[in-house]
Amino acid sequence: MKKIFVVCIALFVFSNIFSQTKDPVKWAAIYKSISATEGEIIITASIDKNWHTYSQKPTTDGPVPTSFNFTASKQYQLVGKVEESAAHEEFDPAFGAKTSVFTDKAEFKQKIKLLGKTPATIPFKVEFMCCDDKMCLPPKTVDLSVKTQ
Repeated sequence: MKKIFVVCIALFVFSNIFSQTKDPVKWAAIYKSISATEGEIIITASIDKNWHTYSQKPTTDGPVPTSFNFTASKQYQLVGKVEESAAHEEFDPAFGAKTSVFTDKAEFKQKIKLLGKTPATIPFKVEFMCCDDKMCLPPKTVDLSVKTQ
């Protein structure tokens, strides 16, 4: 009986630890072909209610801006920089500064030129930070990839 009690307590403790893991921003990416040799990677962040994530625009006193790191390859070349949907500016009490933020959804686009055989897999990393009105989570890096058509 004592063993069953200990197992139940352990399960309760572990379930609370895992339920506290927050993941308020979900990332997805698709590839959209523009021509036989050009395309666009569309990266979407779905943001939970009451949370926000930050623009690529850096601030001196603010959070870690969202950034993208594409793995170099002979199969493709980046064309320009990552463009983002319209972020809105607001005063962020966590940083005591105005920041450019996204709520609900953010969309980023990176144009590419294909140099090698298709289909190709394009891996990349997204680094971002998110906050709600009570706390900020530490910066996080997510690995994503898209396959060209």
